[in-house]
Amino acid sequence: MPDFFRAAATADGPLHDLLGEYGRTIRRSTIVLRDLVRDYPDDAGLLRELVSCEREGDRIAHDLIHRLSRAVDAKGARPFDIDDGYRLATALDDVVDDAEAAGDMMAVYRVEAPTDQATQLAEILVLAGDQVGLALDALCAGKDLSPYLVEIHRLENDGDRISRDAIASLFAEGVDPLFVIRWKDIYGALENAIDSCETVAHNLEGIVLKRAR
Repeated sequence: MPDFFRAAATADGPLHDLLGEYGRTIRRSTIVLRDLVRDYPDDAGLLRELVSCEREGDRIAHDLIHRLSRAVDAKGARPFDIDDGYRLATALDDVVDDAEAAGDMMAVYRVEAPTDQATQLAEILVLAGDQVGLALDALCAGKDLSPYLVEIHRLENDGDRISRDAIASLFAEGVDPLFVIRWKDIYGALENAIDSCETVAHNLEGIVLKRAR
């Protein structure tokens, strides 16, 4: 195992536990949002679960940042730079926040039924969230993160393409302006959540590069 991956495996257990917990929270929030978008408004009660995920994410982010300030090994070394850890915690929190915001927008705009493009974007978010969780697991195990990070970037590109096509179709079809406004904002919110997964990937790449030096 390369030295910079071995370093990851020496980080303290509680920090690993928090990263693993965040990965599970991201997976849960993206799945709940996907189910909400797919079945809306028949299962609008999932909004409450999304809010619960968002609050749980805030708690873990707070605990993670607090733990990073105290996480040192026997030689006084940190698992990774505090600033890098703060940016990572913030990026992870953004994924959950953006997922909750997208779900909330469905209710605010009183959506009557989902569009195919919204369902596609929500499914891509689930896949990206799963890759984030796998990347965090790999970080804690001291394994290679690159396959998961590459896949996150690929999924983000797919999300960009679907979002562009979805917005273009809104204006091309000459539909009700209120419909256009609603779905343009919802597509944007879903794309933001996918983009936040890519921001997590960028932060993890930075951490790995610093360990490689």
